[in-house]
Amino acid sequence: MRMMSKAPALVALVLLLIVQVSMQYVQADDAYQFFNWNVTYINVALLGVTQRVIAINKQFPGPELDTTTNNNIIINVHNNLDEPLLFTWNGIQQRKSAWQDGVLGTNCPILPGKNWIYQFQAKDQIGTYFYYASTSLQRAAGAFGGIRIHNRIVIAVPFLPPADDYTVLIGDWYAKNHSSLRAILDGGGQLGAPDGVLINGRAAFGSFFSVQQGKTYRLRISNVGTGSTLNFRIQNHKLLLVETEGSYTQQVFYDSIDVHVGQSYSVLVTANQAPGDFYIVASSRFGLPVLNGIAVLHYSNSRAPASGPLPAGPAPGDVNFSFNQARSIKRNLTAGAARPNPQGTFHYGLINITRTLKFFNSAPVIYHKQRFAVNDISHINPDTPLALADAFNIPNIFHLNSIPDSPQGRSPALGISVINGAYRAFFEVIFQNNENKLQSWHMDGYSFFVVGYGPGTWTTTSRQTYNLLDAVSRSTTQVYPQSWTAVMLELDNPGMWNIRSQTLQRQYLGQELYLRVFNPEMPSITQKPPQNVLKCGKAF
Repeated sequence: MRMMSKAPALVALVLLLIVQVSMQYVQADDAYQFFNWNVTYINVALLGVTQRVIAINKQFPGPELDTTTNNNIIINVHNNLDEPLLFTWNGIQQRKSAWQDGVLGTNCPILPGKNWIYQFQAKDQIGTYFYYASTSLQRAAGAFGGIRIHNRIVIAVPFLPPADDYTVLIGDWYAKNHSSLRAILDGGGQLGAPDGVLINGRAAFGSFFSVQQGKTYRLRISNVGTGSTLNFRIQNHKLLLVETEGSYTQQVFYDSIDVHVGQSYSVLVTANQAPGDFYIVASSRFGLPVLNGIAVLHYSNSRAPASGPLPAGPAPGDVNFSFNQARSIKRNLTAGAARPNPQGTFHYGLINITRTLKFFNSAPVIYHKQRFAVNDISHINPDTPLALADAFNIPNIFHLNSIPDSPQGRSPALGISVINGAYRAFFEVIFQNNENKLQSWHMDGYSFFVVGYGPGTWTTTSRQTYNLLDAVSRSTTQVYPQSWTAVMLELDNPGMWNIRSQTLQRQYLGQELYLRVFNPEMPSITQKPPQNVLKCGKAF
């Protein structure tokens, strides 16, 4: 387990001076953590070939961001790549600080040879997340790492402290450099099946997790891959699910867990077997061939290598297994999270819905090239980020509600997709998947209640199946083939927020949109950029 090192004293002092002139974006009463990231390429042998990957401080995966609820995070990012760079913090809500989101609709990218300072607060959050580079398919080259947000010591945790706490980054991987993958998509092609699965950036048997017999460990599992659902399991060991993306869950034992791309889970594993080594497996679920990432759970007094067949997971393509497991994952209503009050005191099921959005994904060919769309619009990023255009009143960059609330049956087209959301509105969002491939969707700036899954096409009668009591709150949800997923959320976080497919090629080719949440009583929270804002396009 690697933790981030602090920046040198001089760098920390400079950062502190910068922070002091931007205090409206962070809370001065809480602790500060300073980090200095140097982003470069390194060559690493993976899956039998040497590839150029993106490293942070020469680490692949990148250093872990280890913090505590309400800490202020200051990260000075130096871009030493040969292409622009941004980081997004997958699941970190950045309350009242959308400018730190790190996507092309919010920020101008950090140009090669330049640096930029991210500053945000882990406000009222706990749990397991990850970060990654958000532009130009860079996630397919690495540039990702784990995020863990610990509870403040005054808040009780609904399980005993584990003997240790490990981050487990699983993900599918291509043996081509990301520049080659990007050229395929730019030429109108698709990426096809990945070449393997990595665990913590290593191929089979490259990662080891040491345990002591009789002790219990927390594993924070994140699927940082490009598009494949992965089933996670450990030979002869049960997984006790305790948390997912900031929601403490009802504690249920599983033999294995489906982790869809972009999702994070925490499980407890007790080393209750005879001393030995045991296979850890992350295998692809909904495509052929089945790819296995393999690591080792090593007992400290073991003298025997892992042996026997790999532990069996669900049948490849078995959607019913995943459906049923998803419905079994529920919120622990008796536990506090970032605050002392129980999580169940927010009665989302009793709030009147003010607007229903139905997002239908599709895969059209536009101008003779493969694209992906939402409600028949395939999003393209303008030269001027949407948030900058909004802040500086630059006309003709975007129009509010330029994407309809539901599909209108028009011909697919390229466009800039922005939905206007009234501050404090309560939204019901339906993700409809009429394709034969599982989809995964993420919303920046928010966690939402995943209230229902169902086969076929969503209708108003589908609401009768909703879980209106103890649904988990998270930022990434799966949508099964030929099925729908329903979520609910209150628009209480002003800003310009990205909603995107977590499947990398689908997002790169247009399957995303933006939600503008404006608070008219405090417009500066919505629109005022930080003093170190990067400018580009018409914002100069």
